[in-house]
Amino acid sequence: MRHVARIAAVAATVLVSLQYPAQAQETGALPEGVTQNMIRQGEGTFKGAGLCSACHGPQGRGIPNLGANLTDSTWLHSDGSYAGVLQTIRQGVGADKSSNGTTMPPKGGSALSEDQLKAVAAYVWSLSHHGS
Repeated sequence: MRHVARIAAVAATVLVSLQYPAQAQETGALPEGVTQNMIRQGEGTFKGAGLCSACHGPQGRGIPNLGANLTDSTWLHSDGSYAGVLQTIRQGVGADKSSNGTTMPPKGGSALSEDQLKAVAAYVWSLSHHGS
């Protein structure tokens, strides 16, 4: 009887993931060292002192010929991991590596602390990992 219940539970999980594939793939744990509070703080910095929204837009969807869309699964200058996003923000992107020739200076041209950098990276990471 337990075997039948287990099969039914697995089948239900498969059906839900087939019906809602995006939600099934998007859920998961936060990267090590990242908290929901960091993500909230990073959003404020992204839209404020970090200057990020000037090129990436207030929702991170990008501005043509300025900054890339950060809300999809396409990553131009990192692998999309939290560590990769953090490295890109720290180092910036030179015009020679930019997809549109626009430079992103290190730290986006702002004077962010290490904690602020980590929070912005957490927020940017969360933009394309909606279920996390």
